[in-house]
Amino acid sequence: QVQLVESGGGLVQAGGSLRLSCLASGRTFSIGTMGWFRQAPGKEREFVATIGWISGNTNYADSAKGRFTISKDNAKNTVHLQMNSLKPEDTAVYFCALRRLATSEYAYWGQGTQVTVSL
Repeated sequence: QVQLVESGGGLVQAGGSLRLSCLASGRTFSIGTMGWFRQAPGKEREFVATIGWISGNTNYADSAKGRFTISKDNAKNTVHLQMNSLKPEDTAVYFCALRRLATSEYAYWGQGTQVTVSL
């Protein structure tokens, strides 16, 4: 099993920044991709950004491009999401997820961290 623990959420004013972190522990072998997703109240969970664990290739939702940066530290089994120029519509619970190599689904999820952006 893999355990994912997010941290770094909080309350910030619009235009501010937050840095989310996700620590993976347990059977952290054969990681294919790690990603960040979010779910706002009354909405479905949506993709934010992903990063290839070996390649480092990144992929962003249109809403995140130019404002958010995903990065990783393989030695520490950690992935980060730097969020700048935050907007009230970024308010959501942010989840870290892990997909193993040769699989198509994110099988492991963290418990989520709340991000609230005020006007």
